[in-house]
Amino acid sequence: MMLSSIAVPRRFWIRSSLAMVLACIASVLLSAPTTARAPAMPDSSHIYYAEQDVERLRTGLQNAEGRFEDLLYRYRLYPLTEEADLLNDLPKSLDDGTAQELAVLSGLWAYRAGEASMLGALRYGRRSMNVLSAAKERDRFNPFVLLVEGQSLLYRPSIAGRDPDAAATCFEQLRTVLDAHPDVSIDKEEAMIWHWIALQEANQDTEAASLYDKLAESNLPPLYQQFLESPPRV
Repeated sequence: MMLSSIAVPRRFWIRSSLAMVLACIASVLLSAPTTARAPAMPDSSHIYYAEQDVERLRTGLQNAEGRFEDLLYRYRLYPLTEEADLLNDLPKSLDDGTAQELAVLSGLWAYRAGEASMLGALRYGRRSMNVLSAAKERDRFNPFVLLVEGQSLLYRPSIAGRDPDAAATCFEQLRTVLDAHPDVSIDKEEAMIWHWIALQEANQDTEAASLYDKLAESNLPPLYQQFLESPPRV
C-alpha cells in the first residue's frame, strides 16, 4: 500500500513535468516563426514610381507614417506630376535627420530650384547642396545619398559643378551597395538606367552601349522603358 501511494504521485509528477517542458518548447517554436513571418513591410514607393502609378503614390503620401515616408513620397511623386504643392513647407534642413532623410530632402530642394526664378534657383540650389553635404557626412554610401548625389551632379548647372563622370561613378557605386540594402526602396533597374544616362552624358560610349544592351534585354517597368527610349532632359 505504501509503495502504491508513493508510485502514483511520482508518475503524475513525471508526466506533469514533461508536459511543462513540452509546453515551453512549443511556446518557443510557435513564437519564433511569428516574428519571422511579420517583418516590417518594405516601402513600395519605388514600385509605384516605376509603374507611374500616381494615385497609389498620392495614397502613400496621405498615409505616410513618419518624416522619411512623407519626404520620400513627395520625392517620388513630384517628377511624375510637377505639382508645386508637393514642394511647399519643406524644412530648410534636419539637424536630427538621417542620411537618407537628408538626401531625399536635398532632392526636393533641387526640384524646387529647378522651378524657381534665377535668384530662387541660386538660393534653393545652394540649400540643396548644403543638405546633401550633411547627408554625406552621416553616411557617404547610403543608397539614397548616392542616388540624389548622382542626379545632382548630372542636372545642376555647369557653373555649380555639373560633372557627368562623377555622376556615373555615384550610380555605379549605387548599383554595388544595393545588394547590401535589400529593403531600400530603390530598384536595381533604377540604378542601372541612371548609370546609363550618366555614361551617355559623360561620352563613355563603350560602357554606355554595354549597359544599354543589358537594359534593352530586361523587362523594364514603364517609366524606365520610357527613360531608355527618351532619357530625361539634361
